[in-house]
Amino acid sequence: MSASRSGIAQYWVAIRAMLALTVVLGVGYPLIVTGIGQATMSWQANGSAVTEGGTTVGSALIGQSFTDADGKPLPQWFQSRPSAAGDGYDGGASSGSNLGPENTDLVASIEERRAAIAAFEDVDPSSIPADALTASASGLDPHISPAYALLQVPRVAAERGLDEGQVRALVERLTQGPDLGYLGESTVNVLQLNLAVAGLDG
Repeated sequence: MSASRSGIAQYWVAIRAMLALTVVLGVGYPLIVTGIGQATMSWQANGSAVTEGGTTVGSALIGQSFTDADGKPLPQWFQSRPSAAGDGYDGGASSGSNLGPENTDLVASIEERRAAIAAFEDVDPSSIPADALTASASGLDPHISPAYALLQVPRVAAERGLDEGQVRALVERLTQGPDLGYLGESTVNVLQLNLAVAGLDG
């Protein structure tokens, strides 16, 4: 009888612990973290949404493509780097290609991209930076290198009837340095750059 009571007592302790942890970790902790996030950094907590004219046009943290219905790059926009996430920048399928540097499929896709970009930008294939040819580890990177952005300046300026120097200055102004001054490399957010260049059109 005592063994049975002891077992019931242990079950009751376990149930109380489960209920307490459910309330603390399942309700209390999320509410506290959400409250702190909304109070101190609401823009980041809400997805770092980028708005234009009161309409959300994307996120500063997730890349997007600037292509037509057939997937062809639109020449009036700066282009993002390739994406291996689903059909492209699919937040639900974040991933890289997982192909090794000597994988023949990866090598072939890089050379295919190199030829396509060289033709699209009318540049020497050897001048194309690496980030224009390879997807990021997440497949959702919203940034490109300043080198890739500057490579696209002549095309974007010509398509929009803008002065190249004006567009180049915009790229330089929107270039962000490494995190904390030394982590990573300088980058340019493609969505913010495209919104800014659209603003030059008046």
